[in-house]
Amino acid sequence: MVKLPKGEQRSPEFLSKNPFGGLPVLELDDGSTIVESLPIIDFFEELHPQPSLWGADARSRARARELERIADVRLLSAVGRYIHATRSPVGLPPNPAIAEAAAAAWPQPLVYLNDVLADGREFLCGSAPTVGDCTLQGALQFARFGEVKLELETRYPHIARWDIAYRERDVARQVLTL
Repeated sequence: MVKLPKGEQRSPEFLSKNPFGGLPVLELDDGSTIVESLPIIDFFEELHPQPSLWGADARSRARARELERIADVRLLSAVGRYIHATRSPVGLPPNPAIAEAAAAAWPQPLVYLNDVLADGREFLCGSAPTVGDCTLQGALQFARFGEVKLELETRYPHIARWDIAYRERDVARQVLTL
């Protein structure tokens, strides 16, 4: 466990694991590390390929990767920029211009993902969770942590429905805190 608000990610011990001082980091039994979410996910996917979090064929894997990138690059990044520009857990100074730009960026991916879920599907790619679902939930968890008001219930009802159902799953209850 690394406590970001206490700056533990800048300690020499942590920087020896990830010279970028960021999370996540997976430390393997031999002491080597893997940094960044997607390589860590791919590592576990290789170890435990069933059920696949990427899909069973080229088309479904492309769609799963597309939705994951939308959730990460377009939504989670905007939420992160907003949080760090308003009440940064790592002590960055407030920056209203960055916060405003970030808040203006997240509606587009939310509208898109809400439309994807509008047909009532259980997960972004259909009946099974993919990495996109994990990333979308990560974005929503970070938004809740940072007290970001995304207005899911009123503006993005399909994401709101998906969010509740996703968090009610036993496996999600074991790891999600917000």
